[in-house]
Order: sequence, then structure tokens, then C-alpha cells
Amino acid sequence: MFNRTTAVILVAALAVGSALWGAQHWMQRAGHAQPQLRAVKLFDHPRELPSFTLQQSDQTPLVPGELKGHWTLVFLGFTHCPDVCPTTLAQLAQAQRQWASLPDSTRPRVLFVSVDPERDSPDAIGEYAHAFHRDTLAATADIPALEAFARSLSMVFMKVPAADGAPADQYSVDHSAALAVLDAQGRMAGVIQPPLDPAAIASDLIVLSGASAK
Repeated sequence: MFNRTTAVILVAALAVGSALWGAQHWMQRAGHAQPQLRAVKLFDHPRELPSFTLQQSDQTPLVPGELKGHWTLVFLGFTHCPDVCPTTLAQLAQAQRQWASLPDSTRPRVLFVSVDPERDSPDAIGEYAHAFHRDTLAATADIPALEAFARSLSMVFMKVPAADGAPADQYSVDHSAALAVLDAQGRMAGVIQPPLDPAAIASDLIVLSGASAK
């Protein structure tokens, strides 16, 4: 799926983010040792996200304040994705079913952000995301807004032109496959890197949601 140019860009982005992704343990807070996690790699210091505005599938704006109150997993993708996106959303749906019994006020959320606004309308991304799980949030924006949002998560994406002789609209989009982990304050708190383990993700998010509710 990745061409040579995009691979170089992704490798560079991974190198820039390696110091952040290397965090392995919770810090001590309020005198209590944080729990051991299986899938989530938390940063030593969560970071505030810069201002952003995305458009949700129901046409309402998604701004930083909307992400507060719940731990949220953010995944970049697009509806024409042949493999990584449907596989990832199906695995996240497995995790979502495992935490479905948590109270709505603290239940973790999954946010699918399409980085292909040229083909992915709000209606299309909502239909696509909800086919995997009805609770999945879906949003998109114009390319400059999406690029800024992706950078704030230490992620990248790039349009890959269609193959020679193919219709121009049959392009692909290379994108980061990791998941961004946002804490209940809407801060970038960590990452989950593939391969994904739905049971481990669910277990970690249940623990984190319970800890933030105390």
C-alpha cells in the first residue's frame, strides 16, 4: 500500500515521535501507583492538543471540548481503504462490545477521522463507521485542518495518485496505523501500536476509565 516516498515520510515521522512512544509506565499521581497496561503506551506527560474543528457525521462540529469526559481512541483512515481501516475498526468494535456495560458517562469512545474528504462525505463516514459499531464517532474536515490535527497526534497521511491508466478518483491514501489515546481531559496521553489486541485494548480502557472516574 505504501509507495517509496510515503514510506520515507512515515519513517521520519516515527523517528520524531519515538521519544514519545517510548514511555512504558504510568507516573505516580495522588500517591497511588498507576496500573500496568497491556496495549496502551502512556506518555510521561500528556500534552494539550492545539485548537481544531472537525465536522462530525451528523454535521455538528467536533472541537476539543467535545472530547472531554471520556478516554478516546482516535484512528485516521478513509472509507475506500482496502485493508487496514476495516480490520482496525472491526478490532475496535470487539473492544467496544467488551466495555459496553460501562456507564455512558465514563464509557470510552472511538473516533474515526477520515483523511479523504474529497470522497468521504459526513454521511458516508457515518454510515461506514456505524457499520462496525453504532457508538463509533466519525468526523472529517478539509485537508489543511486534517493535516494540523494529524500533526498534533504525531501522525501523518498522504494521497497516493492512481496507477497509470486508472481513473483519477481511484487514488489511495497512506496513513499512520497507530491509535492516538486521549485522556478524559482531551489531552494526547499515549498511543496503541499495531498489531492490535482487542481484549488488551478493552482491558486497558476499562482500567483507565475507572481510574479517571475516581
